[in-house]
Amino acid sequence: MLKLTTLLAFDTIVIQCHDNPDVDSIASGFALYTYFKSHNKLVRLIYSGRFIISKPNLIDMIEALNIPIEYVKELQIDGLLLTIDCQYGAGNVKKLIANNVAIIDHHQVEIANIPLSEIRPYLGSCSTLVWDLLRDEGFDINLHQNVSTALYYGLFCDTNNFAEISHPLDKDMRDNIYYDYNLIRKLKNSNLTLNDLEIAGIALIKCFHDPTYNFAIFKAHPCDPNILGFISDLALQVNTIDLCIVYNLSANGYKFSVRSCVKEIMASDMASYLCENIGSGGGHLEKAGGFINISSYTDKYPSVNIDSFFLNRIKSYYDSYEILFSDSINMDYKEMTLYKKHNISIGYVKSSMIYIEGTPLLIRTIEGDIDIYSSEYIYLMIDLNGDVSPITKNEFENKYLPTDEPFTLDIDYFPSVKIIESNEIINLKSYAKSCIPRNESYAYIKKLNKNIKLFTKRDSYKYMSGSKEDYIAIDKDNPSQVYIITKEGLQLNYTKV
Repeated sequence: MLKLTTLLAFDTIVIQCHDNPDVDSIASGFALYTYFKSHNKLVRLIYSGRFIISKPNLIDMIEALNIPIEYVKELQIDGLLLTIDCQYGAGNVKKLIANNVAIIDHHQVEIANIPLSEIRPYLGSCSTLVWDLLRDEGFDINLHQNVSTALYYGLFCDTNNFAEISHPLDKDMRDNIYYDYNLIRKLKNSNLTLNDLEIAGIALIKCFHDPTYNFAIFKAHPCDPNILGFISDLALQVNTIDLCIVYNLSANGYKFSVRSCVKEIMASDMASYLCENIGSGGGHLEKAGGFINISSYTDKYPSVNIDSFFLNRIKSYYDSYEILFSDSINMDYKEMTLYKKHNISIGYVKSSMIYIEGTPLLIRTIEGDIDIYSSEYIYLMIDLNGDVSPITKNEFENKYLPTDEPFTLDIDYFPSVKIIESNEIINLKSYAKSCIPRNESYAYIKKLNKNIKLFTKRDSYKYMSGSKEDYIAIDKDNPSQVYIITKEGLQLNYTKV
């Protein structure tokens, strides 16, 4: 991982936003500018390209927060050039002359030959990435409210008013950062221009609607990504539209917004499916978004126009799966194989150790958020993927044997807890201990021959996805407990009886 302290070796640092910069790029650059300034470096925050910043909310933001961003046509850098929210040499940022280059970005990797790089495509904004890097250096961004307000607004805009947040680190920043509420309210209400309304109107007039599956596709002229969400929110209110996609062409790819109002399709799932191997996407059950990289798209689909791609891809999604409900699955055990589950150490945390009894807690993991109250009778189980499930103390004592060894995982995000009353975020790493199952556990397992969406008793509104590479498992002692196992999970955790 790139450490910001590594970059302090340079006395002169130029931070370059992508051409025609958006809120996220400016905010991220401003935060880094402030950090390097605090270390007495000679710093400039710049952007280039054909267009000078003209959007009302950007101008208001720059003026209100005193962001020292400069426009340059050409520049030769003596020192370090740090491209922010973009990658040096990519199509959306003017390539300036520099001998030393670093990259901090949250898009798909385009430029892979620059050692000083930190690229995390799974994050919703570059603001989150910068916030995390600053936090690792012990730099308290909340002591600089103009910077923290900018980062908050950067995440807000890049995730379509937080509707497309999916990663827990994005949520941590949103909940942990101090910001100027009145300014954010003003900026939110200066985001649209009359031209934006015209773009929305034209997009809504012209659409493709599929009456069989009740989905619609809208194409918009180039605009701010938030306009795509604005259009899709309006479109989903039509009684014959259960799913809608709104997209447009941006500088180096296609940006799109997804909305769903049926439980059989999670918007985040559709976004990931559309971006598979050509971009990145994510979000929530009902709202999501994504970005398709233009070079990856043309490499994979050289002769397919983007309109046909969206239409064909969405139709293939509908035809790609079968829906199953755990309480009505009728499996023939003769066609399944009995496996014994390994006694692998997993993690546990006594919820009463986190905070005083009765405190409302929000458990945050890659898989989503869980609401509980701290109690001596509630334990949190952490699996090898970092997913968390609460169980009762009695259930824990019957099923598991504590070892009291620390529980560690090498994953991008270790589960954390948000204290709801104070918004304090507590990482569970320092509380997690190891335990092993007391009794042997068995399951009937079978390889899937089709993609499925499995609705379980535990979660009847959010499905588990299984592909042809995965397996379906039914607990031997509790047949109502049905779940999906990956090929790697089967090899690591089970032995054929």
